[in-house]
Amino acid sequence: MHDTDDDWDAFLKDHPIFSPTSGTGRDQVELELSLSSLPKFTDLDLANDAPTPSGRRQVMVIKDTDLVVAAGSEIRMTSLNDFKLGHTTRKSYKILHTPNIQFEIHQMALNPNGKLLAVAGAFQVAVVVLPRAGFTRLVPTTVDCKSLQVGQFYHAADTSPPVVKIDWHPWGDGGSTLLVMTTDGKLREYDISEDAQEPQQVLSFVPEKKRNTFLAEDASEREVASFTFGKGRADWGPLSIYAVMKSGDIYAICPYMPINAAIPSSYVHALECFVAAKQEFLSDSQRKGSSSSSLSALYDYQHKYVAALIKQLPPGTVFPAIPRLVSMHPPNTIKNPPLRQGPFLLQPSPRSLVDSEGGDATDIVYLAFSHERGEESEGETERLGVMLVAFQDGKVDVYLDVEKVEARWEHKQHPTGELPMLAVYETIDLGIVSNLLKVTTQKSSSSLLELLRGNHPVFLPDPIQDDIVYVYHAFGVHALQLGRLLRNLAAALRENTDGEEQIESPLDVALQDSRGTNVQPILTTFSIERKCSSPIVGLSVPNDVHLTYSIFVLTSAMRSSVFSLNLRSDSPYSSTSELPSSEEPSFSLSHSHSPSKSPPATAGPPAYVSLLGTEPFTPPPVLNRASGLPSNPRLSLPPAPSPKGDFQLTPDTLRYLGTTVERFMGQIHEVQLAHRAAQARSELQHQEFARQREKCREMLESIAQLTGTRQAQTRERVERLQEGQQALAARLERIMPALMAKASPELSEHETRWFEELRRMREEVVGAGKYDERSLVARAKLLRRETDRLLPSLKEMKEKELARSKRLSERVESLGVSQAFELGKRSNEERAKISKLQNQALKLAARLDMSLGRPPELGQSSKP
Repeated sequence: MHDTDDDWDAFLKDHPIFSPTSGTGRDQVELELSLSSLPKFTDLDLANDAPTPSGRRQVMVIKDTDLVVAAGSEIRMTSLNDFKLGHTTRKSYKILHTPNIQFEIHQMALNPNGKLLAVAGAFQVAVVVLPRAGFTRLVPTTVDCKSLQVGQFYHAADTSPPVVKIDWHPWGDGGSTLLVMTTDGKLREYDISEDAQEPQQVLSFVPEKKRNTFLAEDASEREVASFTFGKGRADWGPLSIYAVMKSGDIYAICPYMPINAAIPSSYVHALECFVAAKQEFLSDSQRKGSSSSSLSALYDYQHKYVAALIKQLPPGTVFPAIPRLVSMHPPNTIKNPPLRQGPFLLQPSPRSLVDSEGGDATDIVYLAFSHERGEESEGETERLGVMLVAFQDGKVDVYLDVEKVEARWEHKQHPTGELPMLAVYETIDLGIVSNLLKVTTQKSSSSLLELLRGNHPVFLPDPIQDDIVYVYHAFGVHALQLGRLLRNLAAALRENTDGEEQIESPLDVALQDSRGTNVQPILTTFSIERKCSSPIVGLSVPNDVHLTYSIFVLTSAMRSSVFSLNLRSDSPYSSTSELPSSEEPSFSLSHSHSPSKSPPATAGPPAYVSLLGTEPFTPPPVLNRASGLPSNPRLSLPPAPSPKGDFQLTPDTLRYLGTTVERFMGQIHEVQLAHRAAQARSELQHQEFARQREKCREMLESIAQLTGTRQAQTRERVERLQEGQQALAARLERIMPALMAKASPELSEHETRWFEELRRMREEVVGAGKYDERSLVARAKLLRRETDRLLPSLKEMKEKELARSKRLSERVESLGVSQAFELGKRSNEERAKISKLQNQALKLAARLDMSLGRPPELGQSSKP
C-alpha cells in the first residue's frame, strides 16, 4: 500500500499525463507569469482563446479514483487506484476523444454524481460524458466520449462575453443543472438532460443601462468576478446565489431554484417552520403597532412560495421523517421576478494591505459549518455563515453572514431601500505583496507588483473538513483554517444566550480576543532568481475511500505536487486538528474533558502528591503536525530556460537563502527546546513511575499484613466484643425490672384509669363472654348474615326489574295511557320499598360502626 505523499510524487513525476500537447506552438516561457508575459495574462484577445481572459484556472479534477487533466483542448484520464493497489507500475493515460471541443480548456467541473464533466474555455462551454470504470483496460489510447456544446448562441459567438465560472447546482435533478456565469453578469441555467443550447433560466446581476443616462460608476462595478451558492439548514440560504463584482461589491438573488430540482423534504418542512415563525413574530408586532405593511406583503409572498413547495411534496410526507429528495419545480404563483439584493454593506470597512494599491476581486465562497458534537449542539452555529472574498493582491476578507438574506421579489408598491449587511471579521494577508517587495529590480524596469494584475486567487473548500479552505493563485497555495474562529464564536454565542445581562457581552469579548484564521503556506512557485512564477492551474482533494486523504497541486509548467493530509479524529474533544501555528497556545484536554471532582473526605494535604502535577502533558506546537501539511512551504519553481544554465547567485537569492536558513535555524532551536522539554518530561515520568512502584509495593505489604495476622487479631477482638455485648444485654434485662419496681412500685391514678378504659373497650368489642350478643363482633356477624340473606332477593328483584323494563320498552308503543299509569304506580311502590330496605340497612350499619358499599342506583334498572 502506497500511502505517503512521496509515493504519489514518485508516481506522478514525469508522468506522461502532464506532458505538453504537441502542435500547440506555445513556448514554455509563455506559461510563466513575468513582466514580459504579463500582457498575455491581462489583455483580452477575441481572436485567440488563450491564455486566460477570465483568469480562473482549474484543469485538474479527481473523479473517484481517476485523475482527469486538461492539456490545451485535450482531456486525459488515468487511474490512481491501480497504482495504489500495485496492479501496475506503467505510467500511461487515455485520451478522451471529444471532437466538439476545439478550444483551450481553462475550467473543469464534475457534476454531483461524477458522470458529467463540464469544461469551459475563455468563451465557450461544453459537457463531456465520462467513461465508465475500467476504461484503463481498453487497448486503444483514445476513448470515444459523447460531448456537446452548451449555449453556442451565447458562448460561441464573436461578441460573446468571457466565461467567469461554471458550476453544477447541488440540487439539480439528476445532477444535470449547469450554471454558467459570464462577465456581463448573466447567470444562465442549462439542463443538459433536456436542452443544452437554450438556458432554462437567466439571472441578471448587472442591470441593463438605460439609454440617454449617465452613471458615475467604475467599469469594475459592472463586471462579475465569480459567484457561489448560499448554504443553510432552516432558512433561505440554499435558495440563494451570491455574486461578487471585480470592485468587491457583493449581490445576492433569493429565491432561486433550478427548473428541475431535487430538494430534500426535510428542508421544505424546515423552511415552512421558519416562515411561520416570521409571520407569528410579525403578527405580535402588529398587535403592538410596530410593524410595516411592506413586511406583511413580503411575508405573504414568502408564505405563498413555501405553500407552493409544500403542495409538490408526495402525499403522506410528514415532518419529522427520514429526508428524501423530491423532484420540484419553481412555483409560478408569484409573477414578480426575484429581487437583486445589494450591494452588501460591509461593517466595518475592510482594511487595505500595506504597500498595496488594491486589486480586483477574483473569487467568492460561502461556507456553512456543522458542529462536531452532533445536531443537538448546532443551535449556535447552524445559522452562522462565513463568506470569503479573494483579491488580486493576496487579500482575503472574511465576512460573517449574521443577517442572512431572505426571499424578496420586485414590487413597485413596496420598494425596499434597505441594503443587506455583512460583518467584516478580519482581513487576511497571504504575504504576496511583501514577498514581491523583497525582490530588487532594476530602476529602468517596472515594479514586480505589476505581476499582481495577472494574479487570480481561487478558493477550493476541503470536501472532508468543512472548516478548511485552500486558496491557490499565481504564486502558490495557502491553507486557511477557520475551525478556531468558529469555536470561539460558538462558545461566545452560547454564553451570550445563556448568560445574564452584562456591561460587556461575551460575544464582544470573544471578538476582541479572537486571533482569527490560521494561515499556512503550502507551496511556493515564485522564482526569485528569474523573477517569474508558474501559476497554479489545478488543485484537487480526493474524496474517495480508496485514495489517501491528500491534496494534488498542478502548476502551469505541468509540475505536480502531492501533500498527504491527516484525517481529523471524530472525538468531540479532539481540538488539536488545526493547522500548526507557532503562535497558537497549546491545547490541554483538561479544559474540555475534566472528570468530576468529589469533595475531600478529610481536611488536610492529600495522601499522595504526584510529581507530574494535575495537568496532562501537552506536546509543544512545533512537534504537532495534526494536519499533515509541511511546516515550511515546498518550492515548485519554473523550469530553467536552458537545461545547462548555471545558477546565478544574486543579492536576492542570498537574501532568500539567509531568510530561509534563519527560519530553519529558528525551527531547529524550537525543536531542540521541545526535545529538552520532552526529555525532561520523560525523566520526570520515570521518577514518578519509580515512586508509584515503591508506593505500590508498600500498599501490597500493607494489604498482606491486613489479610494475615491483623485480620486474625481483628476477628478475635470482634468475637470478644460480641460476647461482652451479650453479657451486658443479659445484665440489662435483669436490672431494668428491678429499677422499674423500685422507681414506681404501684400504678398511678392515670395509669389505672387507662387500663380500665382499655378493659372496657375490649369487653365492648369482644364481649364479656363467648356468647355475648351485645358485643360488636357478634353484631357485625349478625349484620353480615342478614346482608347475605337479603342480597339474593335484592338481586332477584333487580333482574325482574330489568326484565320488566325490557318488556315495557318493547311494548311501550302498544300500551295505553291507563296501562302506563298503572305500571308507573306499581313501579313507584316497589321503588319506595327498595329505598326503605336500603335505609334500614344503612342505619343498621351505622349503629354497628361498619361501612357498606354504595347500593346501585335505582334509575339504572329502569333504563332499557
